[in-house]
Amino acid sequence: MRPEEGLEGNRRGRAESLPLSALLSQALVAFTIECDNEFEHRMPHRTSNYGSTGKGPWLVSIVMWWNCMRFVGDAGVRVAELEELARTKTNLNGMERWGYIAVEAKGPSRDSIVRATAMGRQAREVWEPLPAAIEERWRKRFGTDEVTELRKPLAEIVDQIPFDLPDCLPILGNGLFSRERVPVRPVSRGSKQTASNLALPVLLSQVLLEFAIEFEKDSDLSLAITADVVRVLHEAGVRVRDLPLLGGVSKEAVSMAMGVLEKLRLAVVEAGPAGRRAKLARLTASGREIQDRYPRLVGAIEKRWDERFGQNTMAALRDALERLEVEPGATSPLLRGLEPYADCWRASVQRPARLPHYPMVLHRGGFPDGS
Repeated sequence: MRPEEGLEGNRRGRAESLPLSALLSQALVAFTIECDNEFEHRMPHRTSNYGSTGKGPWLVSIVMWWNCMRFVGDAGVRVAELEELARTKTNLNGMERWGYIAVEAKGPSRDSIVRATAMGRQAREVWEPLPAAIEERWRKRFGTDEVTELRKPLAEIVDQIPFDLPDCLPILGNGLFSRERVPVRPVSRGSKQTASNLALPVLLSQVLLEFAIEFEKDSDLSLAITADVVRVLHEAGVRVRDLPLLGGVSKEAVSMAMGVLEKLRLAVVEAGPAGRRAKLARLTASGREIQDRYPRLVGAIEKRWDERFGQNTMAALRDALERLEVEPGATSPLLRGLEPYADCWRASVQRPARLPHYPMVLHRGGFPDGS
């Protein structure tokens, strides 16, 4: 056996041990960060901690285009109509405060008119071509056939989902749940696009969201918290400062998740050993039960999906996702694609060693790792 064959086998072995939701998440997060880096490079903007590149809006993720700006035409749109078109809520107050929109009050708030500002119109023009551009970049990096083989089973699944899901993951709600932020409604005749025509991140988002909704029907804890924080904790304790690196999400996302876990008495944060300043987070006995149940629950969903969508489709999807080499490693094409431009804020922080097992899309700006 050649050395490279052994390396490939190790990578595939690691990927095969991941739940389908984690494979979907890492592909979607990687795609989104590439879009976000490109937007930041092309669009004048400002940030809280990393300066500005001229007069521009506060920097946000492309998810704010999916759930807001693409529907805000030059004539404006009613708040109620915006939510209907996006099929999920946006952070309307944030988008106004950050400089993308202006809300003209006319009667009840849901009848208010949302209009794009000059900066919002510019951002809309920058965002619109990015999903297709990044997908073409993926075809060059991974191979045209590989991307086609990823799109095919995703589209087959989306075509069978009976609900009119949004084109992006929702901003997480109370308890960091996904299901509470989506008005799960049956697809009406003619309202749903043919899945094969959808952008790759839309396909990834809708399949992952359907998985999360099913998970959260059977779980008192959100998939986001379970997959990104509970999964990496243990009863002996983990340094709180290490949790972002272990889970692949921001410290702000970890803080929000730990708040929920402490409130539910599933985890505690306490002082470390004498003489050490680092705080430790550890699971309680109840938290350990949640952790133990997580792989069983995601495994049960995957088995149900074999029957629901077909074993061939599910096997093809897993194989296509595993080929992206999503696990940590300097040679991972997904992680190589996240190398930021020198003028991007991510160039000033530590590069991710791993990607989230579920995106942490927060009200802070929609970044997929909760940044």
